[in-house]
Amino acid sequence: MEKHRIFTTSFASVYPHYITKAEKKGRTKEEVDSIIYWLTGYSPTALQKLIDNKTDFETFFAEAPQMNEHTSKITGIICGYRVEDIEDKLMQKIRYLDKLIDELAKGKAMGKILRT
Repeated sequence: MEKHRIFTTSFASVYPHYITKAEKKGRTKEEVDSIIYWLTGYSPTALQKLIDNKTDFETFFAEAPQMNEHTSKITGIICGYRVEDIEDKLMQKIRYLDKLIDELAKGKAMGKILRT
């Protein structure tokens, strides 16, 4: 079976779009990074290394130090799909990140985004 294109897309090529989406709505790069750290367990140094190495999404999530234990609390629709119902685990993780960035851009408080 052929891999979905997003799996082989470099995280570095999408990351600036996350930041742009957030900044257009008055949010910050630091908030985007906080979401990524929360979701994946990456440190600032590790995240920068992944960006510099143009790591693809498949590797980005496969090597994530610690997916957050509260990911099951991320629910709702993104790109026409309910994130909690996505069967492909890698696609689900990518959509979790999309959903969190979307919530940031929609003005949700960081505490609610990070499910605290």
